Amino acid sequence: MPRVTGLAPDPRQAGYRLVEVDRGRFASLPADAVVALGLTVGTELSGPLHARLQELADIEAAYRAASRALAARGRARGDLRRRLAQKQHPPQAVEQALARLEERGLLDDGRFAVDYAARRATKGRGPARIVADLLAQGVARGLAETAVRDAFAQEGLDPATTLRAVAARRAAQLAGLDPSVRRRRLLAYLSRRGYRGAGLRQVVDEVERGL
Repeated sequence: MPRVTGLAPDPRQAGYRLVEVDRGRFASLPADAVVALGLTVGTELSGPLHARLQELADIEAAYRAASRALAARGRARGDLRRRLAQKQHPPQAVEQALARLEERGLLDDGRFAVDYAARRATKGRGPARIVADLLAQGVARGLAETAVRDAFAQEGLDPATTLRAVAARRAAQLAGLDPSVRRRRLLAYLSRRGYRGAGLRQVVDEVERGL
């Protein structure tokens, strides 16, 4: 039967213990979890106890991988879940790791969505494109749509005004083309940027008349 052969403070992380099993490094786990399991040097790991220890190690590994990903850049919960699954972290460990991040305020889809939308809006992206990008990252549609509205308001941007500015800039870049080709390319460009709706063609008409 496996046996705990070492329990020492983790010098790299306060409040954690380095757990050694059969003289081999097993995992670095929260000290309170180690205490809750009643582990001491010499504890024999029965099947259920060993399984629980492995489960805690899996959760900790998923949590640390998720924390590193979030430190690199903000992510939505769904996007982070996919990333951890691709790295073959067990699904249950992933869910518990994500729940811990949310409890600590480190993972918040609402905050992420508004920040993401604000950055894209200031770069000329239209509402439809930003919503689509958020959906692709696993943000719920209602949350994504609300975040986009809030982001435009937060940045003091009016989608219609932004559309005209983006359209005018792109039309000037296409000024040397045949009018029909220019119009077709301009509409396609604006659509890709996330500008949709009945007013799109009207804006293009206004920009074309100004050339």
